[in-house]
Amino acid sequence: MILIDIINILRESKKVYIMPHVSVDGDGLGSSIALGLALEKIGTSVEVWLEEDVPSVYSFLPGSKLIRVYNGEVDLPREDIGTVVALDAGDLARLGKRVEIFNNAEITINIDHHNTNDEFAQYNYVNVTSSSVGEILYQLIKMMGIEFDRDIATCLYVAISTDTGGFRYSNTTSVTHQIAGDLLNSGVNVADVSQKVFDTVSYEKVMLMGAAINSLELFENGKIAFITISDDVMMSTGAKEEDCDGIVNIGRNIRGVEVAVMMRSRSDGELKVNLRSNSYVNVSEIAKLYSGGGHKRAAGCTVKGNIEDIKSKLLDDIRKVL
Repeated sequence: MILIDIINILRESKKVYIMPHVSVDGDGLGSSIALGLALEKIGTSVEVWLEEDVPSVYSFLPGSKLIRVYNGEVDLPREDIGTVVALDAGDLARLGKRVEIFNNAEITINIDHHNTNDEFAQYNYVNVTSSSVGEILYQLIKMMGIEFDRDIATCLYVAISTDTGGFRYSNTTSVTHQIAGDLLNSGVNVADVSQKVFDTVSYEKVMLMGAAINSLELFENGKIAFITISDDVMMSTGAKEEDCDGIVNIGRNIRGVEVAVMMRSRSDGELKVNLRSNSYVNVSEIAKLYSGGGHKRAAGCTVKGNIEDIKSKLLDDIRKVL
């Protein structure tokens, strides 16, 4: 599937539902709002459906009027669903309960950059060389001839800058910088966005970071860093789930660490695992062993089981590829 085919479908769609993955991040949210605002400019009716409230770090983003949150209190649309676009989701499971909207749609589109994407829609565009879905949507919106106003540009800048770690990760290319430069020319206030996204955290997150450091363990002569966060830690620090975002980097940033793991354990036995690597380990291959996915340097999975058993198995699997 080439991008122009998806563009033609979007041009002909009267109403479009946009859905990023669950536990939405900057790329998923920024890309979704940017696409919604762009489609509105050509007269399309748009709704962006999330599974949870907008994370507070992204509350400054424009386009809030487009957002619907499925929290059990709002009914999902079930009839006359024309076109649904899934963004930054490697598989259907990443759409959570909103998969019902997707399954009832007349036309389904999947736009992503994960190499583990299983192309679950009728129309799929997966570009694993793109730093982010935001980078893909920049190209899509530009090909549609839609003007980049400040709001669209800001959303795309947040999408791209967050998935590249502030343009520091290995997925950052010359194209990424060229696109960012063009977005700046459309009015993005870089200092303001960077302050809000990268340099501002809540007191509760600071306390959570302290607890994460206290739980930090190193294995294999310092090549593996392991952090565990439990429900008790979340309660004692007052942190929200969104505050766990980026905690895994505490381990990755330690000199000599190749693979960092953050395991968020819940009292119901569910374990959410974030994996990061620095140089050569493809953590998406590890995540796939647990029905997860992601990128070479950033991946994740959700499993159920005894925390010590899962931890031991994870460490064994990581050791095999060190």
